[in-house]
Amino acid sequence: MKIVVLAGGISTERTVSLVSGTGVCQALRRKGHQAILVDMFMGLENPLADLNTLFDAPDGLCPDVKIEVQAPDLDAVRRSRPDQSPSRIGPHVLDICRLADIVFLGLHGQDGEDGRIQATLDLLGVPYTGAGYLGSAIAMDKIAAKEMMDANGIPNPKWQKLTYTEEEIPQLAETLPMPCVVKAPTGGSSLGVYLPKDRAELADALRQVRSFCHEVLVEQRIYGRELTDAVLGERYLPPVETFPSVENFDYEAKYQAGGAKEICPAELTEEQAKAVGEMALRVHKALGLAVYSRTDMIMDENGQLWCLEANSLPGMTPTSFVPKEAAAVGISYDDLCEEIVRQSLKIKRR
Repeated sequence: MKIVVLAGGISTERTVSLVSGTGVCQALRRKGHQAILVDMFMGLENPLADLNTLFDAPDGLCPDVKIEVQAPDLDAVRRSRPDQSPSRIGPHVLDICRLADIVFLGLHGQDGEDGRIQATLDLLGVPYTGAGYLGSAIAMDKIAAKEMMDANGIPNPKWQKLTYTEEEIPQLAETLPMPCVVKAPTGGSSLGVYLPKDRAELADALRQVRSFCHEVLVEQRIYGRELTDAVLGERYLPPVETFPSVENFDYEAKYQAGGAKEICPAELTEEQAKAVGEMALRVHKALGLAVYSRTDMIMDENGQLWCLEANSLPGMTPTSFVPKEAAAVGISYDDLCEEIVRQSLKIKRR
């Protein structure tokens, strides 16, 4: 098939997306498909007269990219685009997508996981991988996702939505329940997430998080085992347990060597592993997700599971959680990428 792997974009997770997209594109090419990687924000500069010929590019248009210590400088990315258009979709991106049999969404964060590109492709009649626009939008907005979890009886930490001015921060820092987590509702890759240890740090977190968003999510902090589990099709995969090597598991720690130890399958009893998997499935269905997703949760000292959030387009770098979980049940990375394509096409055709 002709497959466009759409990656990059202009979110804070841009670099992670490019690494995911490159891995997926190379995997699909090894499976015999005419796969090419297209950066959704940068688009195609000086494309050929016949865009179909791009599917024969020997390198799949894959960039040489790696995840750096710091998140990308998005202002610099914007300045580097030749056409300087205000559009968040680059030149000829939609043109090449129209020629594909399916678009593999390797995007993360804003514009990719929030349902907007899904809605655009729906209007064009172009099939794509993963959840539709509505499920993606709900999962991306942590506040909307928590409202859906509450409505479906899915345990999650107590939370509240805040909007406030700079002048109100001191009072909030003195009155909010501790310990807590301060989050940007639409952030990802641990960007815009703060774990204050005291009220001085809480005030600082409330100040810093406003650079990401207007509405802020403040959530009860629950201590315990950090677990994540993926859903593929109608089943759950073996869960992963993460042991961060630093207290503040931020963007740098998440993507650099030695930032965390990950065990897959997690060392759980059969009953515990089943409970984790069933929660991942419940969340997947409650949020209206499709084909694949990944749900993060905490198991407290009493064995109670608490859902933190769901990812409608989880990371697909070769070392990401979903490929690790698939490998644990004998599904290779290449086969996983093709299975996502196959199941997505089945849904769109139905």
